[in-house]
Amino acid sequence: MVLMFLSRILRGKETVSDITERLGVGLRPSKDSTDVHLWLHGASNGELTAARSIIEEALDRDPTLNLLITTNTLSARDMLTAWALPRVSARLAPLDFQPVLSRFLRAYTPAALITLENEIWPNRFVLASQADIPVIVAGARMSERSARRWQKMRPLFGRTMRNAISAISYLAAQDTASEQRLLQLGVPARVLLPRMNLKSTVDMAIPETANLPELERMFPRATTLLAASTHEGEERIVLDAFKLVRAEIPEARLILAPRHPARADAIIAELTRSGLSFARRSRGDDPSEAAVLLADTLGEMALWYSIAGVAFVGGSLVPRGGHTPFEPAQLETAILHGPHVSNHMAAYRALDVAQASIAILGTEDLAAAVTRLFKAPDQRAEMTTEASRIVQDLRDSPSKREAFWKAVANAPDLHKLA
Repeated sequence: MVLMFLSRILRGKETVSDITERLGVGLRPSKDSTDVHLWLHGASNGELTAARSIIEEALDRDPTLNLLITTNTLSARDMLTAWALPRVSARLAPLDFQPVLSRFLRAYTPAALITLENEIWPNRFVLASQADIPVIVAGARMSERSARRWQKMRPLFGRTMRNAISAISYLAAQDTASEQRLLQLGVPARVLLPRMNLKSTVDMAIPETANLPELERMFPRATTLLAASTHEGEERIVLDAFKLVRAEIPEARLILAPRHPARADAIIAELTRSGLSFARRSRGDDPSEAAVLLADTLGEMALWYSIAGVAFVGGSLVPRGGHTPFEPAQLETAILHGPHVSNHMAAYRALDVAQASIAILGTEDLAAAVTRLFKAPDQRAEMTTEASRIVQDLRDSPSKREAFWKAVANAPDLHKLA
């Protein structure tokens, strides 16, 4: 760990202050017993953006509540700070070492811990449980790939896993498949809450700093493709497909928005190989004459979905489980996806059955689907209308949220949240 931290500091990835924050150095125990904290943890930008609705619900339910939010990444911490929500403090999560966590729990004495999706940390859960802090997992996600990995780790970490799982007070799975896998891994049925998909309730807000009219002029919706949240191995497929599209529709434009903008250098190498002209968003390049806009920024996905008429949702042509279809459906963008969609299987299955999305397998499929939709605006409109209806039906109901908050309210100091 010391070598890793030193490497990150030397490469400018983190500062000494960031590392000490992860180590819980300099924390002082809270002296005010009325300073009640609800501790919420999410891995990064995506998880916390999805959880913004429950963050705001918590603040609305109890006007005296202080909310402590931790995350694994600097960009997510900065995003939380930029939200400027009242009674919310953001910091990097403590490392999952017992001395670090003990310092952290003494300093903040949270009344409950809510952890998002697949953030299961053994020491954190066990120490919280031993301190009578309820551990609640919201929107728990367990893909087939992750379940297999956990099963393989049982001989080495079986006891650790059992202890972590036994420390869970309540768990709301994201979907039926995740719930079944978690039960098979040892989560007791008695702790289950109604299933909830945090990403189904995300309200896509276009950044106020975006120059939307100017971008819409440069990127006409009828002929703009968005490759959203792409991962390594997908950019080459998208670029090769887009070249085929341009051969038939020369005015077609592509917005390439990778899941991790830090991969920009590798993606630029792919763009150079493709021979397509491109502009880079993070550097303020003028995209008016470029075939491709590399959207290597964070927090602008709503902007890109609002501009593009068709979107390929990434993480689905490689085994990453696929990213959410709720965002493009909300902004009326026609949805294309690969075969790897286990993270949102129920939603994609419903969309595919209703012909509200198109499954593709590779370069030729993607090029053919994009070309067809660019040439058939009526089909594109029918797809987006049906997709909006389907995802609305899949959104979490108020009764699910009420069951979740009643579970949280079992924490002695949080009875007002009921």
